[in-house]
Amino acid sequence: EYTQDNAYLAADGVARMGAFSVPFFGAVFSVLCAIDPEEASMAGLYYEEFEVGMEFQHALTRTITEMDNVMFCAMTHNPQPLHLDEEFASQTEFGTRIVNSLFTLGLLIGVTVGDTTLGTTVANLGMNDVRFKNPVLHGDTMHAISKVTEMRESKSRPDTGLVVFEHIGLNQRDEEIAYCLRTALMKKKPA
Repeated sequence: EYTQDNAYLAADGVARMGAFSVPFFGAVFSVLCAIDPEEASMAGLYYEEFEVGMEFQHALTRTITEMDNVMFCAMTHNPQPLHLDEEFASQTEFGTRIVNSLFTLGLLIGVTVGDTTLGTTVANLGMNDVRFKNPVLHGDTMHAISKVTEMRESKSRPDTGLVVFEHIGLNQRDEEIAYCLRTALMKKKPA
């Protein structure tokens, strides 16, 4: 079951594109659906639409579950008992299992895509200054803030530019849980 948040209706009354909220294993995901590629537009911004200092308070949040952590560890072949073994983890300074930090990083960047780079990025070129200030536990809810810190036109690709994003992940108590600088190669507006 889903709820339709908004939709583009063509003259014939048929939904060609829309944003939907879809519940999935206890989480609610926002999904952009395009039926007719000629009618579709992307939510991401083009290089020229960004400005240094621009800040995004991302509305998309995500509660991190035990299943997220266990499945991510399984998919990446990471057997670290700090993430998987409650008995082992109970004897650590955290007192319980903590979420795999690479899942946290991926989620941090993922929740920012819809507002910044959806459909308008060519590639991520790098992630620098990655840090995890506080542990993430099962049941923590992440929200994110992004800021454009640098921009420059590509020297080798005139139809693109580089944008550096500062991403900050916060938990439900507004404690910083993840930070990174991400350099993205962004498309320029079509001529």
